[in-house]
Amino acid sequence: MEIVIIKQPVPMAEIVRLAEASYGHMVKAVVDVERKIMAVGGELHADAEAELLEDGSRQEDLWGCNIYPDQPIESRIEYTSLINIRSVAGNRSMEVKDNKVREQMRDIVNKLIG
Repeated sequence: MEIVIIKQPVPMAEIVRLAEASYGHMVKAVVDVERKIMAVGGELHADAEAELLEDGSRQEDLWGCNIYPDQPIESRIEYTSLINIRSVAGNRSMEVKDNKVREQMRDIVNKLIG
């Protein structure tokens, strides 16, 4: 499955295309909250995570989510991924629990999807 690193805003049609190529109604994404970019696509969040690490991201800045492009903006993002389980960062579940991190992720995703 294709993975695209998004550093500049893209049309929603691109996210829809990536969703249709993977899970149909949803696409996996990993957000770099420091660099304010994201990798979208792939079978697993770990695949997109690996692409961002290769591109220069730091592990501690990466958080996984699912994007549902057909949903309203306020419910488009699901903050759940295996890569989010990090006891060192105080996140002991698949869901991002820190509201500040969730807000950063939401702002970056919404800015990068036109």
